Amino acid sequence: MRLYADKQLQARIEAAVADAVAPLLARIAQLAEENARLADENARLKKNSSNSSKPPSSDIVKPPKGTGKNPQGRKARKRGGQHGHPRHERQAFGPEEVTVRHPEYTLELDPAVWEPLEQWETHHQIELKEDPLDVHEYRARLYRNRITGEIISAGIPAPILAGGIAGPRLSAFVGFLKGRCHTSYTTIETMMEEVFGQRLCRGTLAKIVTSRVSPALAPVYDELLALLPSEPYLGIDETGHKDSGDKFWTWCFRAPEYTLFRIDETRSTEVLRQVLGAAFDGVISCDYYSAYLCFMKESSAVMQFCLAHLIRDVKFLAESGDQVTRNWAMRILDLFRKLFSLIHRKDELTDAYFQKTLIKLRDQLIKKFRAAPPRQGPQNLRDRFKVNPRKFFTFVTTPGVQPTNNFTEQAIRYLIIDRRITQGTRGQKGRKWCERIWTTISTCETQGRSTFQFLCDAVNAHFNALAPPSLMPSGP
Repeated sequence: MRLYADKQLQARIEAAVADAVAPLLARIAQLAEENARLADENARLKKNSSNSSKPPSSDIVKPPKGTGKNPQGRKARKRGGQHGHPRHERQAFGPEEVTVRHPEYTLELDPAVWEPLEQWETHHQIELKEDPLDVHEYRARLYRNRITGEIISAGIPAPILAGGIAGPRLSAFVGFLKGRCHTSYTTIETMMEEVFGQRLCRGTLAKIVTSRVSPALAPVYDELLALLPSEPYLGIDETGHKDSGDKFWTWCFRAPEYTLFRIDETRSTEVLRQVLGAAFDGVISCDYYSAYLCFMKESSAVMQFCLAHLIRDVKFLAESGDQVTRNWAMRILDLFRKLFSLIHRKDELTDAYFQKTLIKLRDQLIKKFRAAPPRQGPQNLRDRFKVNPRKFFTFVTTPGVQPTNNFTEQAIRYLIIDRRITQGTRGQKGRKWCERIWTTISTCETQGRSTFQFLCDAVNAHFNALAPPSLMPSGP
């Protein structure tokens, strides 16, 4: 009987404990779910250019002062020259480069003690001329008809009149300041007056840029635009652009030897149709934006979707509050580390081993993405690999194609800086100027040419109705 009573008591105790523990377990589960949700929200708030496709300019959260680390957590480099980098030193001027020679400095010394040598301590100094501008005057004699009284002029040559107040080199210089140096019209106006002693108002400067230099670059730009559809490999990206407060899009088309920028009202596939055409059959390096997916379906283009964008998306999931998602993302990141480690060691490996290992890692990554856990983030990335998963790995089988679109993003950085300084454009003339000057600057840099000298050549050809200079690739 006593045993039966003890069992009843134990049962009542267990039931009471179960009743007390049940709400606690429910609360723990609720808190765990809430903690995971908060962790995901916190991760979204911490999105930056290192773990998402956000541009570096959108990074607001910076590392605390004094940590000595950059936003990626790595130790920041010291200022100045870096260890292992070649030292840059200015070469001494040759005798033919010296334009002004000053009297020699000598000492009055006892010749019995001091013998003067035919050797010299030399110092070169670059100086700005006091008046670096020349004011040219052109005169054409007038003639009066003795019978009718009509007056005619011998005529100022058309190339001179084409330049207006500014000659070819000064026009090119103003365009260089505006385009290459991100200089405002107000700043150029101030410099012209205070440094050069000649006042050119902002309206005149704007006319020089948009009605003199910009038309001079039009045939150069159009020549490259016509070449784009025949390129075997292009990197393409786009970024927002403001025009009088309205949203436009600046497209960047980068070939190995030149870059072309185009400002358009839309970010849609229509831009790709107009610029490249449906017959385009080259390789396009780009991000996973819908416009490229649509163009891929309706053309013969082969895509290389940027692995850097994909890796940033995976990095974001690696910071998720969900353990399953985090573990899956970390395993993928490990495979990517092996992939890029292999790419960086290519010169140390045989071609056969390199290609075999590259294909093996590609297949492992595709398999891992397709086996994503049942979570929203991983499933979204898995969907990218449902159709044509090898579009992320075109570089594996196509020589010369890069796994990332970094070379296009590098070209687009300059115009982003220019856009932030100038606050965009105002009107079609401004948009055309930006397209042409950005294209000229980036291409000259790629080809190792002087932007200023090219502007001088282009403006001079435009004023004299001569064949314009070309930025066409030199060929193999």
